[in-house]
Amino acid sequence: MKPDRRGPAPDSVPHVAHVGIAVPSIAAAVPFYRDVLGIIPDAPETADGATIVNLHLGDVDVELLEPREPDSPVGKFLARRGPGIHHICYRVLDLDAALARCRAAGYRLIDERPRPGASAPARAPAAGASRSFTRKPRPGSCWS
Repeated sequence: MKPDRRGPAPDSVPHVAHVGIAVPSIAAAVPFYRDVLGIIPDAPETADGATIVNLHLGDVDVELLEPREPDSPVGKFLARRGPGIHHICYRVLDLDAALARCRAAGYRLIDERPRPGASAPARAPAAGASRSFTRKPRPGSCWS
């Protein structure tokens, strides 16, 4: 008899919410997504010293992150590593429990508590891209 590999119910499994990509210029990065993939970018937003443009690709978004200042987190990332994946944000059912598991596993959290109203309210650094977590449901999700 084969083991049941279906796992937990789909709504209880973490999903990738978005991938943050650090770029020196959003204006130079957007044409690929707009002209090649046909994706209309959202209006720019600002947070943590960066200009952010969201691009919706099915269930996963891409966030283009352009530093507003060289000493911002994204500016420092670009200076050290160059353009590329800055972070991956996971959508979890229970954000507090996910953060507790990070602490228990020995991860140092960038944010000890969820940021109110943030799309990625808690972050944990990792080798390569940092990890972030959100409990914010996608429109139409049964998590609301």
